[in-house]
Amino acid sequence: MAETLIKICGLHSVEVLKSMQRIPLDYVGFVFAESRRKVTPQQAAEMIAELANWETGKTPGAAGVFVNPAAAELRELLQVAPLDVIQLHGGESPEFCRELKRSFPGVQVWKALSVSGSGEPAAEAVAGFAGAVDALLLDTYDPKGSGGSGKTFDWSIIPAYRQAAARYGLPLFIAGGLHADNVGELLEQYAPDGVDVSSGVETGGIKDTAKMTAFVERVKQS
Repeated sequence: MAETLIKICGLHSVEVLKSMQRIPLDYVGFVFAESRRKVTPQQAAEMIAELANWETGKTPGAAGVFVNPAAAELRELLQVAPLDVIQLHGGESPEFCRELKRSFPGVQVWKALSVSGSGEPAAEAVAGFAGAVDALLLDTYDPKGSGGSGKTFDWSIIPAYRQAAARYGLPLFIAGGLHADNVGELLEQYAPDGVDVSSGVETGGIKDTAKMTAFVERVKQS
């Protein structure tokens, strides 16, 4: 079985990033949407440059989180901050995602699906993005925003999404309220391809090295 991919999102400080360089990660995330974690392209570029100094022998990929961006905005930003992944958390259509893949070859496009107790069936939601994205991410529906709520959703829906995603060869990431004390249960019961954490590894709104280390260790143990 492939190892679970790990992404820590919401980085906004070079100093914090330096403190993380012994933690084995697959991706780090920078938020460009409206959020208390929002960074500028220049700040992201400085942090991306620091990724070359990662001490685990594997440089994490750089993901940028956006909500309904314009293609022109992304083009301008990528000239400053060389992202590996464009992660979309708004109402972006499959057609828009395909446009991005054509416009930015070499950059992955991930689409987050906000899930709740209602909405279109998993198979239909996933099928719409088949061939348009490189990965899908399930996050908790938040009527006040587009993710980052720090709350879990009903994990019992994951198998339907996982089955649909696997049908199209799409990796499935899980986000929403994850932390070191519950990620083991998620992995043991539902075996997603990847996990994405932000507030669950923070103390007082700042990334906590001890919490990040504990989270990654728990993932690696599962």
